[in-house]
Amino acid sequence: MPPLRIAHVDAEQGFSGGEVQVFLLIEGLRGLGHEVLLLVPPRSRAEAEARRRGIEVASVRMANDLDLGAVSALRRAIEGFRAEIVHLHTGRATWLGGLAARFASVPAITTRRMDRRIRASWRNRLVYGPLVARAVAISPAVRDELARGGVDPAKISTIPSSVDPAALAPRAAREATRRALEAEEGTVVLLVLASLVRRKGLDVLLDALASLPPRPDFHLWIAGAGPERTALEAQSERLGLSARVRFLGSRDDAPDLLAACDVYVLPSRREGLGVSALEAMAARRPVVASRVGGLGDAVVDQRTGLLVPPEDTAELARALARLLADPALRRRLGEAGPARLAEGFLASQMVAAYEKLYRSVLEERRKS
Repeated sequence: MPPLRIAHVDAEQGFSGGEVQVFLLIEGLRGLGHEVLLLVPPRSRAEAEARRRGIEVASVRMANDLDLGAVSALRRAIEGFRAEIVHLHTGRATWLGGLAARFASVPAITTRRMDRRIRASWRNRLVYGPLVARAVAISPAVRDELARGGVDPAKISTIPSSVDPAALAPRAAREATRRALEAEEGTVVLLVLASLVRRKGLDVLLDALASLPPRPDFHLWIAGAGPERTALEAQSERLGLSARVRFLGSRDDAPDLLAACDVYVLPSRREGLGVSALEAMAARRPVVASRVGGLGDAVVDQRTGLLVPPEDTAELARALARLLADPALRRRLGEAGPARLAEGFLASQMVAAYEKLYRSVLEERRKS
């Protein structure tokens, strides 16, 4: 089949899990021979990353949802690239890019990564009605929220977020990372890779750890930045956990941290899917996670990790205590991770699913 010309629109200035998925997809599509254009805000981290990787990129100012100049600029870029289909990422990109694609007479799809229900509004009726041909949910939980929000189930496709295990190979030896972070021999290291925001439930994790019997042989590493850091540090101090909890800030060595830890923890209150849990499974690490959103689908309880109710300090403490005390259980759950990923969470599978969806939308367009 002939290669496609695909324009992607992402309105974020920063670079988080959603952008990681966008670049996994773009790299995979380029590897299959497709032509790809990425449209992002000027001086965004995505723009810099695209230029570093040699991806065709154009900067378009997308200041707010009323930025009609952005709609015009996006339309010109879509038409100039001769895009056959437009893929929209993030809410603002879906609104502005959806209008631009409509005016350019190019079909569009959007990917929804949040597990919040969409609000009933004229704008959302327009977005999920005439502006997009398909709404892609990254998990069954997100799919259900779209349907509950009034999106036609026939327009919803489910394509999970994914990981590329080859890109997660550690650069440093496990022992070197542990020494650098002062984790002694025999210490069980718990790891969190997350933005420090309330949604991630890190306050619940600290309360759970404080409720455990005294155990001198565990450390918690929290890698990430966010507005809750000061409050979490104060909570850690108040609970007497300061000697065991390290706030590492933003890190660019997630594969090294995953290789060096023993248990991955993600106690989220809400989660579209939880890609960091997929990364932990790729690294053969057991996962303790909340049974919320797509996280409760990706992590299989008793097979690749232990699932607990969200905000349940006692159950989270019990799950952590089990894994702290049972190295054989840690090994069994960790070793099952790669097989679980092969059931639909690999980057190559995500790329193939999107390619199939693009062609399906274009075929429907030709027949209409």
